[in-house]
Amino acid sequence: MQSSLFRGAAFTRPLFSATIPFMKQLYLETFGCQMNVADSDRMELLLFQDGYRRTPHRESADVVLINTCAIREKAEQKVFSLFGQLKPIKLKNPDVVLGLTGCLAQQEQDSLLKKMPFLDFILGPDAIESVPDAVEKARQARRPLIDIDFDREKKYSIPALDGPRTTGPVAFVNIIKGCDKFCSFCVVPNTRGREKSRADSEIYEEVRQLVSAGAREIILLGQNVNSYGKVGLDTPLTFHELLRGVADIPGVERLRFTSSHPMDMTRDVIDAYRDLPNLMNHMHLPVQSGSDAVLYRMRRHHTVENYIDLIDELKQEVPGIAMTTDLIVGFPGETESDFEETLTLMRRIGFHNSYMFAYSPRPFTPATEYEDSVEHEVKQERLQRVIRLQEELAKAAGLDFLEREVEVLVESASDREGIDYRGRNPEYWNVMIASPDESLEPGDIVKVKINHASGHALRGTWVETINPALHSMIA
Repeated sequence: MQSSLFRGAAFTRPLFSATIPFMKQLYLETFGCQMNVADSDRMELLLFQDGYRRTPHRESADVVLINTCAIREKAEQKVFSLFGQLKPIKLKNPDVVLGLTGCLAQQEQDSLLKKMPFLDFILGPDAIESVPDAVEKARQARRPLIDIDFDREKKYSIPALDGPRTTGPVAFVNIIKGCDKFCSFCVVPNTRGREKSRADSEIYEEVRQLVSAGAREIILLGQNVNSYGKVGLDTPLTFHELLRGVADIPGVERLRFTSSHPMDMTRDVIDAYRDLPNLMNHMHLPVQSGSDAVLYRMRRHHTVENYIDLIDELKQEVPGIAMTTDLIVGFPGETESDFEETLTLMRRIGFHNSYMFAYSPRPFTPATEYEDSVEHEVKQERLQRVIRLQEELAKAAGLDFLEREVEVLVESASDREGIDYRGRNPEYWNVMIASPDESLEPGDIVKVKINHASGHALRGTWVETINPALHSMIA
């Protein structure tokens, strides 16, 4: 399991601005990680070509798609609750097509139809390219369609499509699917299959298309991006070479990636951080636990010492880099001493942010064979302790930004009182901007003087616009 900036939350970013009339409406809701967000973007693009336009209203939609996550039990519960709300819509309008896609579809498969017999189709992550066919077949056949086959040829290609596509200033690009690490707690190898790298030529072309459509920041995605190139490429290419290739594309003002595995993080990637000015000053590197005994049972194949040495080397080459991570507490066999070692590691690294979870068994994972020996109350108590410590660490990190001027990529306007815009700095902190300049637009890179820090968010005042968005300059 790797990190998510969106895990467990719906994400409804529109991709298109329509210049032609549409007769069909698509409602699309996404749960889970950035990979799911990118998959949803792809399905929206495919259905756009078939004449569908995104709508925020379920009741008026001709097609309702829910793209799901299976990493956490809580995410599954949210999906089942949502489909309970959709059932009356289907009963009222039998012609509406209801589809479920993503990791939960892959994991649960046939059992989903028993829980939700009103579904029209179920597509696994490797089957999203067939979503237009699935919609059409659902209309014609009037019986559920299931497609959860993996791409057995280990190819991963996303052909370009023409259309009036626009994008926000930040865009995701999938570079590798699946995972070969088989951590004992993780469902990804079962839900997304084995690793398949995408051809670098396709990645570069998609990045160029996204930049021409308005993107200024590119986030490269994968369950383990630094395994890129090990499987699926005709011509060998390493992850650090891909980073340099993307960084050289004109218009890529900012570059990020997520997520990584400590075992595959190399000195060459650290050198890329040092050498590439548009590779942002932030790395998300999941550690999961601060105990070697727990890491061994997790099948993480790295030690705490390995992890610390890697971070120390990175910080030496890239002073001020912000580190974030994933943490699981209450894993089977975790003692109080093991847990205290996790707290010690958090203090040692000084994480700016962490995605923290209490362990819950996931179907078809090796950890389900372990005795779940940590009581629920103990898991929750430990979770609250890591949350409190992370809040302390974030507060200390936030104080370092006070009275400093930082560069912020404006991502959107804000309707919060006293806040006009929001964006992120290179260290991936949320920055709320008060600005007398009402002409700022998403994509502008501005200088902001920070005067307040709270949680993992900063607040400050616009100083100047240092790099306007391309559409602003054209205007």
